Amino acid sequence: MSNKKRKWLDEYVQHGFTYITERDGSQRPICMICNAKLSNSSLVPEKLKEHFLNLHGDGEYKNTTLAEFKIKRARFDEKATLPALGFVPINKPILTASYEVAYLIAKQGKPHTIGETLIKPAVLKMANLMLGKAAEVKLSQIPLSNDTINERIEDMTKDILAQVVADLISSPTKFSLQLDETTDVSNLSQLAVFVRYVKDDMIKEDFLFCKPLTTTTKAADVKKLVDDFFRGNNLSWDMVSAVCTDGAPVMLGRKSGFGVLVKADTPHIIVTHCILHRHALATKTLPPEMAEVLKIVVECVNYVRNCAIRHRIFSELCKEMGSEFEVLLYHSNVRWLSRGRVLNRVFAMRVELTQFLREHQHRHADCFKNSRFILILAYMADIFAALNHLNQQMQGGGVNIIEAEENLKAFQKKLPLWKRRTKNDNFANFPLLDDCVSKIEDVSGIGDISVTKELKQAVATHLDELAKSLDGYFPTRESYPAWVRQPFTFDIETADVNDEYLDEIIEIQQSQIQQQLFRTTTLSSFWCRQMVSYSTIARKALEIFIPFVTTYLCEQSFSRMLDIKTKKRNRLCCENDMRVAIAKVKPRISELVSQRQQQKSH
Repeated sequence: MSNKKRKWLDEYVQHGFTYITERDGSQRPICMICNAKLSNSSLVPEKLKEHFLNLHGDGEYKNTTLAEFKIKRARFDEKATLPALGFVPINKPILTASYEVAYLIAKQGKPHTIGETLIKPAVLKMANLMLGKAAEVKLSQIPLSNDTINERIEDMTKDILAQVVADLISSPTKFSLQLDETTDVSNLSQLAVFVRYVKDDMIKEDFLFCKPLTTTTKAADVKKLVDDFFRGNNLSWDMVSAVCTDGAPVMLGRKSGFGVLVKADTPHIIVTHCILHRHALATKTLPPEMAEVLKIVVECVNYVRNCAIRHRIFSELCKEMGSEFEVLLYHSNVRWLSRGRVLNRVFAMRVELTQFLREHQHRHADCFKNSRFILILAYMADIFAALNHLNQQMQGGGVNIIEAEENLKAFQKKLPLWKRRTKNDNFANFPLLDDCVSKIEDVSGIGDISVTKELKQAVATHLDELAKSLDGYFPTRESYPAWVRQPFTFDIETADVNDEYLDEIIEIQQSQIQQQLFRTTTLSSFWCRQMVSYSTIARKALEIFIPFVTTYLCEQSFSRMLDIKTKKRNRLCCENDMRVAIAKVKPRISELVSQRQQQKSH
């Protein structure tokens, strides 16, 4: 095999090529149109002409003359960056494609190496099969290496943060914060912060930052982390109206909690405890008998699930018996909906579980044949299903204090009604329990009077304790002004004559346009749109809608963190990836591409 190197000839310019010289002295042709760098063996007229015709023969360069190509070559060689080493400017479509792919990778929380190891090979293979070799060559120029993807994500996260900060600074009202802390897969404490603010006549929520607490996780550490972020982004606590956190002592400690430190610097800020955490705490109160039933259920579930062999045998038993489900659910105290889902699953699979426990001679096997135990289990499954429904009503983004309080008050008012119905042998509010009681009555004719009487007493006791617990965690407080919820039916005559908002309320009530707007938009959006015409009353109303009432977004982001920072990526600084993955603001890729091209040209 000959090792002879081909030489560049000036006549090759007519095919749209110039050349670069490698460190070993070999010359390689480089296309002046698409920047494709070919091998030394391609330095022959036939191959150069083939490249030009396949990729550029039908485009704007079809009729380019030799003189025009010579001028283009002079300009190309003049602006090239280190042409001897093969560095050339990346054109706009290639750079845009690189950013778009990086955006998709970050949105899905995938490793940065996937661009080079999976996406690019797959795209090249598809292009070759569907479009031909020319398309494959063109797509192969898109840079998708690990370092490139990381750099693109960093550019996008800076742009997203800049947009959010600009929106906060320009917001017509103060913004509120939601923050919580967790430990990631590498045992590093991470603080997540979300923000709610007004923009474009709407209340918006977005990711602010997620940063590690590298040493201790005291309230002072949390406060310093937020202070440093504010200072670095031209924000201040004076721009904040409210802060919502979980109930951890670090956050809500009476003497040195984060809330205390915040209020010491800015007393006007309202610090609240997440309503979902309070709801979960309030529902933990159980009478001794029900607590014992829950304990037995958890022990039975753990007995089946903790052993792989028993778990497989139980699943096969469920298949043989035609069960709707094949798997029991683990109970977790820290998950809001866990108790209700575990109890409902065990109740639905009680026959299969009883059979399995009897075959394995488990000490709790006889419990599931006890009618009182089954009735208590049915009631607990029902009441916690109702509590789960209440919890889910208050989950999600955009929940405000008005919506949350309405749902809570409605549930609290139902409890005395359910108690009275139960005393009258009406179990309609507890469908599983009602079905069990009906079956007992069908079997015995008149029913087991002693069991039913004891059951009603147990249900009444729990409903009383639950109502008392909810009242303790959600005490009756001064409600929001009535005109906020119903500005057009509010009776002016019942208000204090010295109320500064009455004048603007009267004006709004007489406006047909505002009445039409009220009927066709959400309550929060309606008040946002009043900031120009009725700013005084609108600001007062938005003080109710802006504060967060839950830490749901933080909890949701922690679930996303588990997907992004895995055991194989345990050294990843996940803030950039999380911002791109979670933020609702989209990066301005076209501007980033222009900035990157300008940097390359200098």
